[in-house]
Amino acid sequence: MITLQVFGPGFGLPDPSPFCMKADILLQMSGLPHERKIGNMRRAPKGKLPLIIDDGEIVADSTFIRLHLERKYGIDFDEGLTPEQRGIAWAVEKMLEDHLYWFVVSERWANDSNFSRGPLQFFRAVPAPLRPLIAAMVKRQVQRTLKGQGTGRHSPAEQAELARHALGATAAIMGERLYLMGSEPCGADATLGAFLASGLCTLFESPIRGLIESHPNLVAYAERIRTRYFADRELLSSAA
Repeated sequence: MITLQVFGPGFGLPDPSPFCMKADILLQMSGLPHERKIGNMRRAPKGKLPLIIDDGEIVADSTFIRLHLERKYGIDFDEGLTPEQRGIAWAVEKMLEDHLYWFVVSERWANDSNFSRGPLQFFRAVPAPLRPLIAAMVKRQVQRTLKGQGTGRHSPAEQAELARHALGATAAIMGERLYLMGSEPCGADATLGAFLASGLCTLFESPIRGLIESHPNLVAYAERIRTRYFADRELLSSAA
């Protein structure tokens, strides 16, 4: 059986990381027997989650998890798509992961109010006297990463403008289809579903949530993903 290591429920989501939710959805799409366990980033080979353990083989990173499942088990997550559709789906997936993702990180880590509501909870296991120091140090590290990547050099308004274009493009590509490329999910739907869930999380003050909500087809799609893959777990967060 494949073991998926993730962070576990947080922020009212099945997982605070959209990449962990993506891997979760991919494994459900695959139909392969699997289980979920709480992982430890310090022991992860790339220092990040998710990862899977499959017959003793460790595969880290959600995209390499997908490629592993395709190679080892002959799964085609884009079955039925034309070459053009496969290219569009992959491009949308990487736009979300390598572009929109950083705006989500910025909302949670560069906004003091959002940081207190969300990421600060990651440090509950740290001894109380050290907690403020460690939390502040990690927060600064994330903000330095955001600046180095480029997103942190944009104002919140500029970040929202870029997010508006990314989400508008995604909504236009989907149109009235049930899923990104058709009536059934493809591989990129694992990413899109996970990122919309993260973006719609009501725990945070979030221009991204408003941008998603301005596209009825994306909101309906997010609910479709919730019902299909997370009916037994809360997907969209509440502030409670």
